[in-house]
Amino acid sequence: MKTNSKLKQFLVANARIYLCFCILILSISCSNDDDDDDKLGNWVDSSVFDGTPRSSAVTFTIGNKGYMGTGFDGDDYLKDFWVYDLEGNFWSQLADFSGSARSAAVAFENSGNGYIGLGFDGDNELGDFHKYDPANNTWGPIAQFPGTPRRGALAFSSDTSGYVGTGFDGDNDKKDFWRYSPQTDSWEELVGFGGNKRREATTFTIGDKVYMGTGISNGLNQDDFWVFDTTSETWSPLTDLDTDDYDVTRSNAVGFTIGTRGYLVGGDNGSGITTSVWEYNPDTDFWDEKTSFEGFTRQDAVVFNNGIRAFVALGRSGNLYLDDNWEFFPFEEEDEDD
Repeated sequence: MKTNSKLKQFLVANARIYLCFCILILSISCSNDDDDDDKLGNWVDSSVFDGTPRSSAVTFTIGNKGYMGTGFDGDDYLKDFWVYDLEGNFWSQLADFSGSARSAAVAFENSGNGYIGLGFDGDNELGDFHKYDPANNTWGPIAQFPGTPRRGALAFSSDTSGYVGTGFDGDNDKKDFWRYSPQTDSWEELVGFGGNKRREATTFTIGDKVYMGTGISNGLNQDDFWVFDTTSETWSPLTDLDTDDYDVTRSNAVGFTIGTRGYLVGGDNGSGITTSVWEYNPDTDFWDEKTSFEGFTRQDAVVFNNGIRAFVALGRSGNLYLDDNWEFFPFEEEDEDD
């Protein structure tokens, strides 16, 4: 009887240990599931690009039409130009870009027209700029960029002006910024940016504020993050991109806006090409991670973005040049079947 009692105690004790172990494993599993569930965001495969797969192209968006051109396909620098209909989900080819073939250029939209300039043609950094009139499907040169010719720069716009800055001029990474006036076809240098030099950085615009960060200089990803007020034309520093709570640093990524939030997708985070997606809340100056990009890992992609919808397309993954196109829905749960 004593032996049976001891055996019973042994079995009960071990059963308790086993039960605690199972509860611990279940808790960890549920915790991981909860983490996955917390990352909202769904990517939907959209119309594949009709033309040659490429990276380092440029885009601008006017209404529900996204315009894309130039780039590099692994062999050749390109100058063809296309439009993607965001509502109809189809592509059409337009008149070729009037400048020379190039990659790593910049583009911006102002008053219903598009502007493309700078870049690299395989031999030299470039400094020319060209205007596209979508109503007539025509191109024409505008005033030469007065800074040093460069590639991997940034461009964005306000209601009245275009802005271009940073990049690599063949000798040095840059941090200067210039304002272009379409009314007078003239450039003027701005002062006041206190951030680091960089190339291959990213911006997104929320209201009259342009948020700028990421990029690389001297082989290091830059972690400073800034906001540009297009009304006062002043820069202000924000919380760095690398904190105890998150690390958003990368280069060659894409940025866009949906509603009142900004987003960063893809690029090279220093350890390799990433599919991570981060959402920025300007009210809290904080980043939250979203569901990862569902396509191939990539850098040097493009984005079509009208503030309501955003499509990430093209780019390269190693030596693979891509032609796919994905729309992002930040507040939907992930659906791998769409």
